[in-house]
Amino acid sequence: MHAYWRHQVFVYGTLRQGGRYHAYLREAPCLGSCWLGPGMTLLDVGAYPGLVFAGNGWVLGEVYRVTPAMLRRLDRLEDHPRSYRRCRIETPWGAAWMYLYKPGARGHGRIPGGDWFDRVRRPAVRPWGCRRGRRGRRRDG
Repeated sequence: MHAYWRHQVFVYGTLRQGGRYHAYLREAPCLGSCWLGPGMTLLDVGAYPGLVFAGNGWVLGEVYRVTPAMLRRLDRLEDHPRSYRRCRIETPWGAAWMYLYKPGARGHGRIPGGDWFDRVRRPAVRPWGCRRGRRGRRRDG
């Protein structure tokens, strides 16, 4: 992959395929989707989700390669560093940026399944694991 696609980003809500803001990533190569956790809680903040490091849940998302300019546009969309804080996490495809919700869990409903698209239709049985049988985990530091 060309060095121009220098960053990777893990997206779990409106930036995912089929999400309201996926157009921000339309030219970015998608590396795949996976579940990350445990130790995460997905919150229903209204028109978009918020993710916090709390609890013992997992979250479903997709990993994309992005350019520095795309990352700056994502920072503006996510209101980084005011509303969301960008942090590094480990995915099956290596380290990636992820946006954590800063205001915290107070006053927001939890999305127990960890999938933003399932917030309305909750599955009875939950499929765990990533495509290709791989799971990522949070990387401290």
